[in-house]
Amino acid sequence: MSMYLGLIAVLLLVTLLSGLARVIRGPEPAARLMGGQLLGTTAVAILLVLSQMSGQRAFLDAAMVFVILAAVALVAFLVLSHGEAGQ
Repeated sequence: MSMYLGLIAVLLLVTLLSGLARVIRGPEPAARLMGGQLLGTTAVAILLVLSQMSGQRAFLDAAMVFVILAAVALVAFLVLSHGEAGQ
């Protein structure tokens, strides 16, 4: 089971790199935001896998913080982009 979880963690790290590439090279702000959301989602998945591998619940708490930060970032982006479009 630990071998499978390690393989999943490696695949998630590859996904993390692809999201980072989208954030850096994104042609428009919405594409960069979606890359950032991918980074946040992948970070949560990695923390959940690490929690299962190590048996420590602290990783679950950190995952919850990432979920809340991702939601706040999305709302902030929508509010700011709507404010710019309305002017």
